[in-house]
Amino acid sequence: MAKVAWIGLGVMGYPMAGYVSKAGHDVTVYNRTTSKASKWAKKFGGKTAKTPKDAAKNADFVFCCVGNDDDLRSVVLGDKGAFAGMKKGAIFVDNTTASANVARELAAAAKKIGVGFVDAPVSGGQAGAENGTLTVMCGGAAKDFKAAFPVIDTYAQAAVLLGKTGSGQLTKMVNQLCIAGIVQGLSEGVNFGMKAGLDMEKVVQVISKGAAQSWQMDNRAATMVAGKFNYGFAVDWMRKDLAICFEEAKNNKARLPVAALVDQFYGHVQVRGGKRWDTSSLIHLLAND
Repeated sequence: MAKVAWIGLGVMGYPMAGYVSKAGHDVTVYNRTTSKASKWAKKFGGKTAKTPKDAAKNADFVFCCVGNDDDLRSVVLGDKGAFAGMKKGAIFVDNTTASANVARELAAAAKKIGVGFVDAPVSGGQAGAENGTLTVMCGGAAKDFKAAFPVIDTYAQAAVLLGKTGSGQLTKMVNQLCIAGIVQGLSEGVNFGMKAGLDMEKVVQVISKGAAQSWQMDNRAATMVAGKFNYGFAVDWMRKDLAICFEEAKNNKARLPVAALVDQFYGHVQVRGGKRWDTSSLIHLLAND
């Protein structure tokens, strides 16, 4: 069993760290809201630390799951950051959905102090985190991934090394771009069926057995019909992720016309008060125009 530090106990990090602890690893957690860290420790039997540096001391692995690039830098770098407390040979695993640039930046900083680095964003949403069934997309050195895999595996149904540093983040961008188009298409299809007076439960039962089937259809079509949007990944976070995609696309010259349009639609959802609605709320713009 490994000595693990976990930084960030949001809707994703809280249950993920719990799975690491339940697997028998010795876990110390840090969270900006100390009461949440204390609650986690009481539930899962781990320890808490006052700073990321303190959490990382003597850890074999330091895992992190925070909001964005700036949040990541704030808990990793500086006198109280995780890197300041990590021992040589330890490995930092970043589950944050962030830019490929910040992954490369932190990997370079890690190398200077003799620490491994794996960018490892996840897919599966809050439900996947709570059920321990996340998909983890990894970038970094093969030896670091191999060493960290047994710990990652405690909260994942799949974890794959996709290439050098940044490859995990780039793959997560592909994931989010695909989701954006799928959710908009599903929204239009479901809304069309409702306007046509079809029994959408029966419609989905039929078409989900064919080429239209998707995770979004299986898990969100019914809630779209019901007009309920409190089932996970929020619009605010999706727009953050799409912004990362657009920035990267400036570098690699990829064209993202559909994603750009869907991002505008999500902006309209935010204006309607849907910042914390889940991503399937795109249908709200069609059903309530």
